[in-house]
Amino acid sequence: MAMNMAGPASSGRRGRRRAVMAEINVTPMVDVMLVLLIIFMVSAPLLTVGVPLDLPQTQAKSLEQDKTPLQLSVDVKGRIFINDTEVAFNELIPKLKAITDARGGLDERIFMRADKKADYGTVAKVMGLLSGAGFKRLALVTEVEQGT
Repeated sequence: MAMNMAGPASSGRRGRRRAVMAEINVTPMVDVMLVLLIIFMVSAPLLTVGVPLDLPQTQAKSLEQDKTPLQLSVDVKGRIFINDTEVAFNELIPKLKAITDARGGLDERIFMRADKKADYGTVAKVMGLLSGAGFKRLALVTEVEQGT
């Protein structure tokens, strides 16, 4: 019985094979994903600006509003106003109900305006009070941002 006594020096390269590489190189995929991320981050704000439309023209007259909109305002000091009249917080709902009943019920839209420096808690309390009283048509009014 003979044993192969060949040592490492005699085997050379012929007898050994390179091990199969079982790893996936993800660097190119990461590069592509980062480029796509940057493209979407740059293009997303451009998509939300608006869509220019060429609307059809009709002979119909515009709707006439015979009554001024009901405005609720909160100023910097937390004071509440219905249109231009100051109202105490605890009198807000009874006065609004009286006004809306005279004008057509709780289904009327209320335009809410609040100073940008007004206390957020006060604005949230007023909105919660309106919602709890059954006023569901509340619109927040803002100004168009001016370019600097």
